[in-house]
Amino acid sequence: MQYGEFGFLNFGLVLLAAAVLSVPIARRLGLSAIVAYLVAGIIIGPYGLAAFGTPESIIPVSELGVVMLLFLIGLELELGRLLAMRRAIFGLGAAQLALTALAIGALGYGAGLVDWRGAVIAGLALAMSATAIALQILEERGQLQQEYGQRAFAILLFQDMAVVPLLAVLPLLAPGGDNAHTGLADGARAVALIAGAIALIVVAGRYLLNPFFRLLAQTGSREVMTAAALLVVLGAALTMQKAGMSMALGAFLAGVLLAESNYRHELAADIEPFRGLLLALFFMGIGMSIDMTIVRANLWLIFLAAITITLLKAAIVWLLFRATCLHRGDALRAGSVLTGAGEFAFVLIPLGSTLGVLDARQASILTAIAAITMLLGPPVATLTDRLVRRLAEAELREPEDFSDASGSVLVIGFGRFGQIVSQCLLAEGIDVTTIDNDPEMMESAAGFGFKVYYGDGTRLDVLRAAGAREARVIAVCIDDREAASRIVDLVQSEFSGAKLYVRSFDRRHTLQLLAKGVDFELRETYESALVFGRKTLEALGLDSERAAAVEEFVRRRDLDRLVLQQAEGISAGTDLLRTRMIHVPFSKPTRGVRPLNPEAEEIITHPPAAE
Repeated sequence: MQYGEFGFLNFGLVLLAAAVLSVPIARRLGLSAIVAYLVAGIIIGPYGLAAFGTPESIIPVSELGVVMLLFLIGLELELGRLLAMRRAIFGLGAAQLALTALAIGALGYGAGLVDWRGAVIAGLALAMSATAIALQILEERGQLQQEYGQRAFAILLFQDMAVVPLLAVLPLLAPGGDNAHTGLADGARAVALIAGAIALIVVAGRYLLNPFFRLLAQTGSREVMTAAALLVVLGAALTMQKAGMSMALGAFLAGVLLAESNYRHELAADIEPFRGLLLALFFMGIGMSIDMTIVRANLWLIFLAAITITLLKAAIVWLLFRATCLHRGDALRAGSVLTGAGEFAFVLIPLGSTLGVLDARQASILTAIAAITMLLGPPVATLTDRLVRRLAEAELREPEDFSDASGSVLVIGFGRFGQIVSQCLLAEGIDVTTIDNDPEMMESAAGFGFKVYYGDGTRLDVLRAAGAREARVIAVCIDDREAASRIVDLVQSEFSGAKLYVRSFDRRHTLQLLAKGVDFELRETYESALVFGRKTLEALGLDSERAAAVEEFVRRRDLDRLVLQQAEGISAGTDLLRTRMIHVPFSKPTRGVRPLNPEAEEIITHPPAAE
């Protein structure tokens, strides 16, 4: 269904509604946003609700999302760093493509699905990995800049560069020998054209783009800078497309050449909104392109093949990474993010059909397999990441040897809150024993010189081993209210000699902790928000004394509310609440202090329950 039939506004509304509705549902189910977009595409596509009859009208536009993603990745890679990756690109990348294509092609030929020519095309097409999916997963995890993320990116980059040589060579597989000479001649012309296009982009990036952006920046127009950023990305992409290369590779080269530019951050900020929306359209377009008629007719074959190829690709990458990865889990993670078939599978498979190497049924089945592997890719990556975390925790499942732990303060939880608490204590030379049950957090802490023991603070044996019986103060700094309450109960029943200081989640949690009789509690954002509010008042022109008085007024009214709420429904004496005041330094008395806006007193006195 074309725009004219459906209406451009309706076209946009359906796509946006599909994106807005699908992502929250997927997140609630613990799935990636990519899976949400793919499933949404299937639902609104020609084999679902048929809101779109021709997904081909969406994919060319939505591919710009992949283009912009590669441009942004290029901005993060300086040319010198890219050259330093050349061994990973051409060594690891070539090995992955060759081994995976050989294995998949052999499976297809052995199963009788294709002949040897079709096996070559099927192997190469399905050996490719989905650049958009893999990079999106790595970005969501914040692991693109890690060693395994960079190596996975090197494989993806090699695959992008290998597409054009493959497009030049594959015509040699066509039945009959008349195409051989033509294929070689076309290949030579393609290489020359590609070299010229790359030279053009390099020269423009080196000598023209910085002066160009400098001139535009002098105009002070934000809109012009945004237009210029889009012009650079689309211009480089179109140049490489005309040369026969992928648009994404052209955008990537432009990004690399601008990586050292003074305008890189401005360019990234201008491109980012377009990138996210167009990537969503790209994945929905892929979902729409899955021919559900073919899938239903060959359901078991397609799903079995998709699962086999997914596992096979993951295993090959795991073997290639295993020998060189510092952390064993990184090899598994790398294999899992590269399982989905790449965007170029939807280029190579139709080419095989055009050349007469694949018949219509074979091409449809292979296309469906490629699409299903893209659908399986994000869940496989998510499950693998969880498995790696479980394995890491299993290695440290039993508490460490606490024989050298002798701190007078036991800090439970070494997140952002616990780190600051520990720094204060260590700065005064106080012996601190810190425990946490997050292996990655422990590894990160060790890099900064902190000794953090592995242990679950909700376990009585861990608390005993960590020296809770000898500790003068036990500081519960975790961000899990239920776990914090369990720790409070354990400490009060088994280690009553220690003072109990607890990080509170919100007002309700504060009241629960006070009812339990903790020595001190503090809402995790409360004091910082008060300081923030005081500084904001000062920025608006209030003198520092008046701002401090207002801050103290809000703090005291909050304490009054706690006393009242506790008296109304929670059985704990108000004396405990009053003792909390000695821990909070007040700069000025609050005699007669009221908010500058009298109408705000109702809000201060009766704030939202979530506070």
